[in-house]
Amino acid sequence: MKVTVLANYAPHAAKGLMQGSDRQAAVNALFESVGGKMTGLMFTRGAYDVVVNGEVPDQAAGMGIALAVRASGSLSDFVILEELDMKA
Repeated sequence: MKVTVLANYAPHAAKGLMQGSDRQAAVNALFESVGGKMTGLMFTRGAYDVVVNGEVPDQAAGMGIALAVRASGSLSDFVILEELDMKA
C-alpha cells in the first residue's frame, strides 16, 4: 500500500540535521526494515518539515514505522496517510 508521511523535526533532531546527516538513507532503511520502500523524500517549508512517500506491505508495517519514529523522539506532528482506492 502507498503511504505519505508528514512530520516536523523535534528541536534536537533539527540541530543534528543542520550539522549534516544522510536522512534519505536513514528513512529508506526504516522502510526496508518493515519490507517496504521509500519512493520520495522532500524537505518543505510550511506546516511540515518533511514529506515522505513510500510503499509498505500492509497496515501493520505502517504501524511499525510509526512506532519506531515515535519511540525515537526525533519527529513531532507525525502523520501517516494511506492511499485509498476510490474505484473499489
